[in-house]
Amino acid sequence: MFQEELLAELKASKDYISGQELCEKFGVSRTAVWKAIQKLKNGGYLIQSVQNKGYKLVDDTDVLNETEIRERLHTKWAGQNLVYKDVTASTNIDAKELGEQGAVHGTLVVADKQTAGRGRRGHSWDTMGGTTIAMSLLCRPKVDPGRASMLTLVMGLALAEAIEDVCGQETKIKWPNDTVIHGKKVTGTLTEMSAEMDLIHYVVIGTGINVNTPPEDFAEEIRDMAGSLKTECGHACSRAETIAKTMDYFEKYYEIFEKTEDLSGLKEAYEAKLVNQNAQVRVLDPKGEYEGIARGIDEMGNLLVETESGIQKVYAGEVSVRGLYGYT
Repeated sequence: MFQEELLAELKASKDYISGQELCEKFGVSRTAVWKAIQKLKNGGYLIQSVQNKGYKLVDDTDVLNETEIRERLHTKWAGQNLVYKDVTASTNIDAKELGEQGAVHGTLVVADKQTAGRGRRGHSWDTMGGTTIAMSLLCRPKVDPGRASMLTLVMGLALAEAIEDVCGQETKIKWPNDTVIHGKKVTGTLTEMSAEMDLIHYVVIGTGINVNTPPEDFAEEIRDMAGSLKTECGHACSRAETIAKTMDYFEKYYEIFEKTEDLSGLKEAYEAKLVNQNAQVRVLDPKGEYEGIARGIDEMGNLLVETESGIQKVYAGEVSVRGLYGYT
């Protein structure tokens, strides 16, 4: 398609390209060039137009679309069946519908804006267009349904590694899957499953990432705990690159998980990222709160908390874990 070829040419050039040069290269009229430029601008690309100089793509453009994601994907299967939407109610709902229709393992649904997303314990997770990521990955693991929850931790580790690569800041994991930078939560993940007693039909891992979200976009009641890659790193980050990197790491870590059907092969890497490792934590269990020292995870992904009465296993679900003096 001419528009994609034109975009590739603008990306490859460090300087302005004249309209005449583009006409001659692609064998089209000046009007065709102008129309393609307008479509790219309408799609979110920042393109400078200067008389007698031509067109130039601004380097810090952060555009999220199928082309931008595919250009950066280097996986065998994770994200290769890519479904992109400008706006959707929920990428998890979309992915589950695709799962029911037989979509392949590794299908990824991405939306620029999500209007009815859902987080843990019924919390909403809507995403603003232009600054955030809403994505859901469909997996068809050949493991016992009781082990599917571990994929939440696999994704948590993949997100932490990917975001550290993209923004250049040290990332940590707040068990089981939140990515934190400087103590601020920048991601949230919700995993859902369709299964029978001994058979998983599919698992959908939905993730929201605050990439270039400004502080004023966070509700006042969560500003002390919520952040974005941009607020914590000091510069804008590419959403397409963040998605692609996450798929790279998830595929790598999923294949390790697949061999053992537990987290034994990822335990060391995960604990190195665990924000509360060997620190005092408060476990908010509906049956009763208690305090202890986080001692990492076991091979099933349960958090091990050392108390006066011994090691307690904390299971993900309705239980939350906090630092003694705040979110982490």
